[in-house]
Amino acid sequence: MPSAESLNAMSDLDRKYEEFLSDVRLEADATGDPIHQCCFRVFAEAAAENGDCEDLTYAPVRSDGARPFQLDGYALDQERGEMHLAICDFRSEDAPPSLDKKDIESMYNRVERFFRNSLKPDFVNGLEETSPAFEAAYTVHANAANIQRVRCILLSNAQLVARKKSIDAREVEGRTCTFNLLDFRRYADILDSRSGSEPIEIDIVDVHGESLPCLEAHTGGSSYCSYLAVVPGRLLSELYGLYGARLLEQNVRTFLQARTKVNKGIIKTIENVPEMFFAYNNGLTATASDVGMERRPEGTLGITSISDLQIVNGGQTTASILYARDRGAATLTNVFVQMKLTVVGEDDLEEVVPRISRFANTQNRVNEADFFANHPFHVTMEKISRRLTTPQQPGQFSASKWFYERARGQYRDAIAYKTVAEKRKFETEFPKSQVIVKTDLAKYLMTAACRPDVVSQGAQKCFLAFAEIVANEWERNSDNFNEEYFKNAVANTILFRWTDRMVSQAEWYVADRGYKANIVTYTVAWLFHMVRKKGLEVDTNAIWSLQDLPEDMKAALRAVAPVIAKDLKNPPPEMKNVSEYCKRQVCWSRVSGITMDLSLNLEGFAVAKEEVRERKREARKGKKVDNEIDLDTRLVGLMSRVDEVKELASRYELMSPATERALGKLAAGRWNLNRKEKESLKNVLERLEEEGESIGD
Repeated sequence: MPSAESLNAMSDLDRKYEEFLSDVRLEADATGDPIHQCCFRVFAEAAAENGDCEDLTYAPVRSDGARPFQLDGYALDQERGEMHLAICDFRSEDAPPSLDKKDIESMYNRVERFFRNSLKPDFVNGLEETSPAFEAAYTVHANAANIQRVRCILLSNAQLVARKKSIDAREVEGRTCTFNLLDFRRYADILDSRSGSEPIEIDIVDVHGESLPCLEAHTGGSSYCSYLAVVPGRLLSELYGLYGARLLEQNVRTFLQARTKVNKGIIKTIENVPEMFFAYNNGLTATASDVGMERRPEGTLGITSISDLQIVNGGQTTASILYARDRGAATLTNVFVQMKLTVVGEDDLEEVVPRISRFANTQNRVNEADFFANHPFHVTMEKISRRLTTPQQPGQFSASKWFYERARGQYRDAIAYKTVAEKRKFETEFPKSQVIVKTDLAKYLMTAACRPDVVSQGAQKCFLAFAEIVANEWERNSDNFNEEYFKNAVANTILFRWTDRMVSQAEWYVADRGYKANIVTYTVAWLFHMVRKKGLEVDTNAIWSLQDLPEDMKAALRAVAPVIAKDLKNPPPEMKNVSEYCKRQVCWSRVSGITMDLSLNLEGFAVAKEEVRERKREARKGKKVDNEIDLDTRLVGLMSRVDEVKELASRYELMSPATERALGKLAAGRWNLNRKEKESLKNVLERLEEEGESIGD
């Protein structure tokens, strides 16, 4: 008989499944996309953020003949020589259906058969060049010589009852092929994970054949423990080959996605002097939530298992070792890497791991944008979203608010334990349709900045590009991020989402589906570009006031979208893959040059640039005044905590003469500090907040 705990877990999973099914059905109704595509999109986003795969391009392909094949999405990581292939299994049952091993093997065989077929010229040449099947197959065929590894992932809203301990792997056409499953239980676990990714459980003995010798390297009395180990290159390459980017702490993963993954110097050392690799390489810094230990026959300690392994420094080393092995450049027999493994309790993972990542990467000059998840920009957007109400619309009894989700699952957590009445009240104030997640915000604002090529590169790469822009702007003047900025962000959200729904439901799109994400971002970007060429700006204040698009803008978008779609679907002869073409700046250069005689009434949705600049100037002034008032209020609250601030500022090496004078005055009961003292203390408080230390709130 199942325990009460298992029954609770089952009911909790059922509740999450109901919410998931409701969400994808609502999305299908709102967008006009097939529900299978909505399911794919939701699961693919979770898989990419978890590190299971790259951002996937949706490309539904299915053949149910004698030798059936199927594909729903793909991504090519050219630097690592990896092809990601996804198959989506959506079930419409009202309760979580079960998934058995026979079903799994059948679907893996389908996607594997598609890969094998795509290597054959006759198969590729027999496909319609404008079809998703051709796009995916041609990508495989054209890059066959570079593909060293195939990562197949099954996305399913069913659940596997028997949990698998490791990821399958076998040889397919001379390439290592791994098979991964993201079922509904794993999907729910990823959503619940505070760190943003699902923990990895690694059986070292199973993978390596024996435990990994190590030395204890920590002192007693700490909330963590550390070990030093020498990791064989073969073991490291095997782990990275199986788990890929899931092993990389999220900041490092994002960093590697945007920059060269393979270090030529590392490869050269492995090829020419592998026995010197240990001496030349800086090694790895890693974290875990738990380790299994044994006493080895020779008396040393040995690591038998690692829970939630994350490499926070050394991702490039790890990727390069696998690259060297895959290219046949080395056997890795004499390659060893030193590793410092810090074991942190699960309750402290969310706070401690990002700090270890930050400090471990300072020598490699990882830009602050790479640690953008902890940037104060998000805190500012979150605070504004919780207090700023929208203009009340005709027929509404009350105004609502837009909910900026700074961290994964904030909205879901906010309503999880409320009563029915409380939940209804919260959803009236913050409708589910008015939630903005940070990766979507990046997509909307990069589109408005006329960078649809960057948006087309996928959520992760787009977010990093946006993060770098915002981080630099924040350094120049953080007062730019104010209520006016947030209103503009919401207006761009409304604009993008309306265009997405319009395209989905348009007859011309329904008749020839495909590349919707590219069509939408390029259509909106073209409109911004056209308006700016005329010396004007899109009036986002009008959109904010209406909480909808002006009718003239809707008319313009309806006219522009099919023209943009037709152009995108006819790339230059040398660029047969539409999705890849859309990621290139040359694509935007061509699209931005399209001229259309639309006879648009720009007065309905455009304003003079000077008017927009004046709004921004006034918003900055208001933000500056608000900041000064907030700081004065905060300084009064600090008077009783001066010693605490001094201790923390000294620990993080933030003390300066001006800060010391400011704290001295506060300790004496004086809060009328001069501007230099205020600014110094303000900077210290902000830096402490970035480090997770909350003072004076």
